[in-house]
Amino acid sequence: MYFSKKFKKFKNINHCFFSRKGGFSKGIYKSLNCGQGSGDEKKNINRNLNLVSRKIKITKKKLLLMYQTHSNKVTVINYKNKNLNKFKSDAIITKIKGIGLGVVTADCVPIILFDKQNHIIGCVHAGWKGAFSGIIENTIKQFKKINKKNKIYAAVGPCIGNRSYEVDLAFYKKFISKTKKNHIYFTNKKKNKKLFNLRKYVNDKLIKLNVAVDNISKDTFKEKSNFFSYRRSQKLGQNDYGRCISVIAMTKFSQN
Repeated sequence: MYFSKKFKKFKNINHCFFSRKGGFSKGIYKSLNCGQGSGDEKKNINRNLNLVSRKIKITKKKLLLMYQTHSNKVTVINYKNKNLNKFKSDAIITKIKGIGLGVVTADCVPIILFDKQNHIIGCVHAGWKGAFSGIIENTIKQFKKINKKNKIYAAVGPCIGNRSYEVDLAFYKKFISKTKKNHIYFTNKKKNKKLFNLRKYVNDKLIKLNVAVDNISKDTFKEKSNFFSYRRSQKLGQNDYGRCISVIAMTKFSQN
């Protein structure tokens, strides 16, 4: 379990970036796999999500998750749609107290957000595709739509580290074709390979949007015993992988 030092100071927020430890799943999903899209046994995933909900001090029914597709789509959760089973988007935000918002990842960047001034929370699934196509900008835009006067904080959780994220030249060229300034997120690995700094790419987007950023700088690829990793599972020739969960909830009795 990992926590943002900044978010710990907010009395009306419960949050956690959960590791893969302390759950009920077996085999390649050992042990706190929260990926409902994985091939893990549903009863184990449900037990894991129950455990996560208890830690965040909500019921499992109040833990809202997304059907994540690496898109730039944001859902605002209100009293009309809050009882939906799952939200087809890569970011969710709400002003409703007493519910938890969750994002599952296995190398992508989990971001949790809190607007201290207007009591809005959010979470974002930011892989390279979503970040490249504007998921972060779209999410902050939705915060500002609710109220332009705000003070937004972000905690950026464990994700694949820049030394672990090897990409080919086609990937590199895609970013450079958008703007030449993107070259700062890449370092040379070997002739046809580069290393990509996804964390810095995401951080810079948040900072540009006047969001105060705190990082839990853990590398999901390297830390096998602590985190699930899509890339590592591919390297090992595994046919599936678990997902870690990151959650934020606003308590019912909210105050600054």
